[in-house]
Amino acid sequence: MAWAIGAGSSGSTPFAPAVGANAISVMRAGLVVGVLGFAGAVLQGQSVTEAVGSELVGGVSLTALAATVALLIAATLVALGVFRGYPIATAFTVTGAVVGVGLAMGGEPAWAKYRQIVTLWVLTPFVGGGIAYATARLLRAERVPERVLVPTLAALVGAIVVNVDFALLGPAGGSGSIAGELTAVVVGVALGGTVGSPRELLLVRGGVTLALSLLVALALAADTRRDAENAQRRFLLVLGGLVAFSAGGSQVGLAIGPLVPLLDTFQSIPIVALLLGGGVGLLVGSWTGAPRMIKALAQDYSSLGPRRSIAALIPSFAIAQTAVAFGIPVSFNEIIVSAIVGSGYAAGGAGVSRKKMLFTVLAWAGSLALSLLLSYGVMTVIESI
Repeated sequence: MAWAIGAGSSGSTPFAPAVGANAISVMRAGLVVGVLGFAGAVLQGQSVTEAVGSELVGGVSLTALAATVALLIAATLVALGVFRGYPIATAFTVTGAVVGVGLAMGGEPAWAKYRQIVTLWVLTPFVGGGIAYATARLLRAERVPERVLVPTLAALVGAIVVNVDFALLGPAGGSGSIAGELTAVVVGVALGGTVGSPRELLLVRGGVTLALSLLVALALAADTRRDAENAQRRFLLVLGGLVAFSAGGSQVGLAIGPLVPLLDTFQSIPIVALLLGGGVGLLVGSWTGAPRMIKALAQDYSSLGPRRSIAALIPSFAIAQTAVAFGIPVSFNEIIVSAIVGSGYAAGGAGVSRKKMLFTVLAWAGSLALSLLLSYGVMTVIESI
C-alpha cells in the first residue's frame, strides 16, 4: 500500500507543478520527493495513522485479517490508477476499504469523524482551487509588482512552516513547532519567565512568527533583486519540497493506519517502527513508480508556468498541514489537481483538460464506492466462513 501511494499520490503530486514549469526534471523530482516524503512520514505521520487505524469505525478493533483485506483491495485499486495514468484518490480508497471491513465485522459507523472527513473532502476543490485562482490572478496583475508579491507569499508560507508541529521538537511522546520552541526561549530568557497567561503567550508567539516570516520575505526579496526568474523557480522548488514533506506525513497513515490496532497485541513494536516502514514504502514507490504520474499531472491537466505553479502549491501546502493537524485522511491527488486547475483557469483555461478532469472525478467517486463495497463483501464472506 505504501508503494502504491508513493507511486501514485505522495510521490507524484508535490513536484508536478514544478515539473510542469520546467523547474526540475521528472526523474530528479521523483528522487527528491521520495526523500522528503520519508522524512514527513517519520516526523508527522502519527496523527493521521492513528485516525485511520482507530477512528473510522467504532465498537470493533481491526484484526490482522481485516487489515490485510482492506490494504490489499485499496492497494490494488490505487496501483491500477498508477498504471492507467489516472490519479486515484488514495484517501478515498483506503477510507472506504477500512470502513467496509470494519462494518462487516459488526462495527458502528463513526459519524462524527465522517462529517469531518467529508467536509474537508468537499471543501478542498473549492478552497484549494479558489485560492490558487486568486493567487495566480494576483501574480498576473501588473498593478502588483512581483518583487513585492512573491516575498509576501513567501512570508505567509514561512508563517505556516514555523507553526507546524514536528516530532523532534516536542517532549517525549509529543511534538512541537519552531515558533513554540522559540517562544519558550523568549519567555524564559529575554522576559525572565514573567509571561504566563494564554493571551500573553499568544502575543509572544505571534511576534516570533512575524519576525521569522519577515526574515523569509527579506531573503527572497534579496534573491529576487539579483535574478527574479531564478528566484521564482527556487521558491517553487522549496514549495514543492514542503508539499512533499506534508504528503509523507499525511499519506503514510493511509498505508499503516490499519495496522495500528495490532500494536495492542504486539506491544513490543512501537508506532515509530510502523512509520519507518511506511516511509520506506513511500520512498521506494516515489523512486520507481512516481515519474509516470508526475508527467500526467504536470502535462495532462493544465499547462503551468512558474507563477501558476506557485499559486497551485501554496494552498496545497496549507490544506495538507491542516489535515495533518486534525488527523484527517486527505487525498493529495484531489488537493493538487484542484489547485492546478484553479491556477490554470486564472489564465483563461491555460490548457485545462475538462475531459481528463471528468474522468478523474468519476475515478475518485468510484474508488470510494468500489473499495467500500468490495472490502465489505470480501470481509462478510470471510466472517461467514
